[in-house]
Amino acid sequence: MPKCISVRLDSFYSISSKCYKARAFDGSEALIPASQFYGQDLDVSKSGAFWITEWILSKVDLQHSSKKWSIFSKDGKNIGQIEFKHHKPKKLNPLEITYDETLNRPNKK
Repeated sequence: MPKCISVRLDSFYSISSKCYKARAFDGSEALIPASQFYGQDLDVSKSGAFWITEWILSKVDLQHSSKKWSIFSKDGKNIGQIEFKHHKPKKLNPLEITYDETLNRPNKK
């Protein structure tokens, strides 16, 4: 499930069945493989915005902002913003734990 960035571009067009040419507003250009393009961002109305994988954007020199992003499924459906966070519990020193007698329960036989 790739993480994609919505990139506003001055022009974006197909140059072959496997590649697109992208030009940003500052004049920077890049070739984007068709496998790294996930469609047009239809929420943006002032200019053309396109969903391109974060991975390929890190490899090319194309002006973009990482503000708007989304996760896409393998079949190309927009899942939304999902972040995985791992919680690491704080380690306790067993010598600092106070023993509480009220927690003792009688043994039932």
